[in-house]
Amino acid sequence: MAFNSSPSSIFLLLSTVLCLVLIFGCTVMVEAYRFEEMTANLQRQSHVISLSSLMPAEVCSTPAQGSKILSSQLQIAHKDGPCSSLNKEGKAKIPSLHQILIEDQARVKTIHSKISDQDPIEPDELQKKKRKAPAADSTVKLPANSGQSLGTGNFIVTIGLGKPKQDFTVVFDTGSDLTWIQCQPCAGQCYSQQDPIFNPSASSTYSNISCNSATCAHLSSATGNTRSCRTACIYQIVYGDNSYSVGYFATETLTLSSDVFPKFEFGCGQNNQGLFGSADGLLGLGRDQISTVSQTSQKYGKRFSYCLPATISSTGFLAFGSQAGASSSAQYTPLLTDSNNPSFYFLTMTGISVGGKSLSIAQSVFTTSGTIIDSGTVITRLPPAAYSALRSAFRRAMSKYPSAPAYSILDACYNLAGYNTVSVPTIVLSFGGGTNLNVDQSGILVQASSTQYCLAFAGNSDSTDVAILGNRQQQTFEVVYNVAGGKLGFGARACK
Repeated sequence: MAFNSSPSSIFLLLSTVLCLVLIFGCTVMVEAYRFEEMTANLQRQSHVISLSSLMPAEVCSTPAQGSKILSSQLQIAHKDGPCSSLNKEGKAKIPSLHQILIEDQARVKTIHSKISDQDPIEPDELQKKKRKAPAADSTVKLPANSGQSLGTGNFIVTIGLGKPKQDFTVVFDTGSDLTWIQCQPCAGQCYSQQDPIFNPSASSTYSNISCNSATCAHLSSATGNTRSCRTACIYQIVYGDNSYSVGYFATETLTLSSDVFPKFEFGCGQNNQGLFGSADGLLGLGRDQISTVSQTSQKYGKRFSYCLPATISSTGFLAFGSQAGASSSAQYTPLLTDSNNPSFYFLTMTGISVGGKSLSIAQSVFTTSGTIIDSGTVITRLPPAAYSALRSAFRRAMSKYPSAPAYSILDACYNLAGYNTVSVPTIVLSFGGGTNLNVDQSGILVQASSTQYCLAFAGNSDSTDVAILGNRQQQTFEVVYNVAGGKLGFGARACK
């Protein structure tokens, strides 16, 4: 059959070929789009984690580009890691997970006790030390690191105190209000610390607070213990692991970075005992009127933030005032206050998603318990029903991996011997205001041994125990506390 070479025939042939090409091209484009969408969905549903990333390195890694510490920010590092200013050897000295969990559970029990309005814990040894309290007329953005004291997983910062200024490395803690450091002459006893112990007589601005002052009366709400009185005001504070500090409540010049705060109210510890490591004391970042947040409010406006690094071999930052939240696009959720527990930072948790799927958890589960965020608790604690739903969904997603026995409070564990990487489902915690915290992959698993890895969440024993958002699940986020504005923000990928 002869081909008709008329112009109309040629046009028809070319048109047909062009249509076929376009149809094929469109089909390819559609399939490519579908593939990209499927890949994106899978990425939203799971993380592929290199198990080596969960193991501490022996060398300090500098911040990645985009997460550099600003001069106005305060560097955070883990107390026992190679970046710590307290670690002169420059090598990681990691406590066992078993010890971390024991101390973490002690802290959680103390928080639950406070919020349930039980009597404060007071060890017998403290009763003895009270009898040896100092005589009333005796004259005697910051670099930050994660520490073991007060139930591990806490973080430390270096502050300046006195005039002339002396530098001290202290635990910073959103669950505590009173700031204190060890002081000479250690009338009772002082534990071993790396820095020289503060000598009040060497500072021209140190002054004891009188016993009959209104300021002294504030101690009870901040410490949970009644104040002692002679001529000078004496404080006493006890922590969940039975660590404690007793000493003078005094005023002194505080220096944070380049900012100076005269007549800062703090505890000058004379009898101190506990698991404080080599840190010099504690910086209280709670909400009470004697906390650092309140005492610096005229300059900082009750606003601060921190970013906790993904590993102990890296660094994060602590910032105050306008620098808090300036480096990230944070999602905000309302910050709530409980009139019975005004020092804690309460949030409204509304749900949990695993692998992109929302879990069926009644809202009453979260409203019954309430939720706080805490810088010193390591492992997030959830109401029993919420944790059970999370654990079940996580186990289904991890069913291809061999299970392992429970490890202490962690009961979703796996034997990953022979694996270099593992695919874990994403975990998203939802809060009031539509804010979602997509937990960083570093906050999903914790290494229990060379081959055993566990889900880094735990359940409370009672449905009325407050839920606690721990620091493991806060890692890599800039957590912004806008206390005056009544909101708390999460800014993703602020540090690594």
